[in-house]
Amino acid sequence: MQPQWDTVAIIGVGAIGASIGMAIRQRGVAREVIGVTRTEASAEAALEIGAVDQIATRMEDAAATASFIVVCTPVMAIADHVRRCSAAARADTLLTDGGSTKGRLCRELASLPKGVFVGSHPLAGTHEVGPRAGRADLLQDRMVLVTPVEQTPDQAVQAAGDFWKALGAKVRTMEPEQHDRLLAFTSHAPHVVAYALAAASPVEALELAASGWKDTTRIAQGDVDLWRQILLDNPEHTLAALANFETQLAAIREAIASRDHELLTQLLSQGKKNRDAVGN
Repeated sequence: MQPQWDTVAIIGVGAIGASIGMAIRQRGVAREVIGVTRTEASAEAALEIGAVDQIATRMEDAAATASFIVVCTPVMAIADHVRRCSAAARADTLLTDGGSTKGRLCRELASLPKGVFVGSHPLAGTHEVGPRAGRADLLQDRMVLVTPVEQTPDQAVQAAGDFWKALGAKVRTMEPEQHDRLLAFTSHAPHVVAYALAAASPVEALELAASGWKDTTRIAQGDVDLWRQILLDNPEHTLAALANFETQLAAIREAIASRDHELLTQLLSQGKKNRDAVGN
């Protein structure tokens, strides 16, 4: 296929960044992929697995030649990294990210010295870290949320969406604040619950942990520093989602305590209904 982009720069070649690079190269979406990392081990791994064509240690060097830039660094660093890339980029460069929070970020990056920023959030990932956790098919048939603000040019929104679609993803556009409110329920609060459940389990019970406990707490294997940043960047919506969870949990506790078979069945059935609606 004809490459959609000339040069794509990926700032941060961890699991997500490496997966994006692998998909770009496998699908011929760009003529060249430049990965940016300051870690020698990450650079070697990204090159070895075919995530990038070359490595740069300075994001400004990569940004100067790129027509499309994807920032895949921890959420608290994304705004600074986008600004640094913008200062070095061409006037027509399009910039996006892979962060899990969007409200603050998109407000701060509504205007840049050069180029246009369009927020993105691929709803795909793994608790594993580093380039070797990357997969070329990670975005296949997965949803990517594109989160423009009012002043984002329509053509930039279209181009960002086309980029993710070219990697095999489905794309949905929504406002940044709506993103943070909804993702608090489906991602941010669930991570809190998983970490809390794992932490609440006594050590002597862990040798008896089977698939139920492991499935429920799998996401508690995620990078703690990454999730600290995400939760503190979306506190209001995360706390609201947790309050809703606490209400449901209290109702289930009361049904158990009162031996209310009918109410307990109703509460459990509502959870099963919602879960079944998502499928596997």
